Amino acid sequence: MTGAEPSVIHCDQFIAHPPAAVWRVLTDPELHARWWAAGDVRPVVGHRFTLDMGPWGQQACEVLAVEPERLLRYSFAPDSLDTTITWRLQAEGTGTRLFLEHAGFDVDSPLGKTAFHGMGEGWPGLLRHIESVLAAGDR
Repeated sequence: MTGAEPSVIHCDQFIAHPPAAVWRVLTDPELHARWWAAGDVRPVVGHRFTLDMGPWGQQACEVLAVEPERLLRYSFAPDSLDTTITWRLQAEGTGTRLFLEHAGFDVDSPLGKTAFHGMGEGWPGLLRHIESVLAAGDR
């Protein structure tokens, strides 16, 4: 985790697959469930979906911006954390550099502070897991 803003998580991960494959793992519900959480994520602005966060329950999300194979932004848990997740994909050689920005944590609240630290520690491992999901094949 890096970043100049204290309430924003920034991560990036090189993934040895082209942007089209990385895009699928971010936007195909079945692939998405393999590396992070089950939910009906779709790359359509305005699409509302939930992510099953296990013990933290179903978290509402809404797609805010889409640039196929380049950018996906959605709100995350607007009723509790009220944060925004932005994925940017950049071709790098034969693979992809995947950038994550998870912004909007209210680190002055106990929930926001706990989530910021927990997710800040968890995101790097999740991003590394994407590689293994893609290496295992689509289905």
